[in-house]
Amino acid sequence: MAMNPATASILGLTVSFFALAALVLRQALIAAAPAGILVQVLALSIMVWARFTFGRRSFNASAAPTAGGLVTNGPYKYLRHPIYAAALYLTWAGVLTHPSFLNFLIGLVPTAGLAVRMLAEERLVAAEYPGYAAYAARTKRVIPFLL
Repeated sequence: MAMNPATASILGLTVSFFALAALVLRQALIAAAPAGILVQVLALSIMVWARFTFGRRSFNASAAPTAGGLVTNGPYKYLRHPIYAAALYLTWAGVLTHPSFLNFLIGLVPTAGLAVRMLAEERLVAAEYPGYAAYAARTKRVIPFLL
């Protein structure tokens, strides 16, 4: 039996949160090199830009669509999931500047959790907004022009 998208989304968010907390406890989330710090600053900038672009409705634990229409401007013009992308950029900048097998494994957890959340959210949003399919066809998920 398949899990419904709202439940999958909450599970993905929860697992990601605990993995990020583990990286904080291991002192492996904040980058230890200038290039990593730059990536994290840019990631935080993208996250703030996306929050302002999306407005007050920008957080919903279950990733259920909110009223107000499909947002396709600001960072959403380049990425379908700029906030999740920013979280992944921030995570991997920390993990890669604190190289260890365990940190790498822990870094995979929020990557998987946020992937589950993105897929669940896309199912929910596509059901609510008919224009989502066309938007998704022209906009990448987490890396502009690539992925």
